Amino acid sequence: MIQLGEQCIPLDDEGFLIDRDDWSEPLAALLAQREGIAFGPEHLEVILLLRQFYLQYQLSPAMRPLVKYLVQQLGPDKGNSLYLLRLFPGSPAKLASKIAGLPKPDNCL
Repeated sequence: MIQLGEQCIPLDDEGFLIDRDDWSEPLAALLAQREGIAFGPEHLEVILLLRQFYLQYQLSPAMRPLVKYLVQQLGPDKGNSLYLLRLFPGSPAKLASKIAGLPKPDNCL
């Protein structure tokens, strides 16, 4: 569970939202804070595109498809693994999906 104002929002054992409809930008900032990330506009830009990807393809992308999608949407400066690692250290696709309120990508441990 995570507390957002008066609302208790259920999470699974790994900290992913159980109900994707519970997601909001304030919740994303709170989820990022729990992961030690100082959430800013550049994070939100990636998160919103990740949610757009999910709506289009009905899946959370692994790293390669995420990078490819970001290149198409934001260009090569932001569509690369180094940029994503700076924003979402460790496992960018998994961490960004968690903050975006999406399921864990299939091939992420």
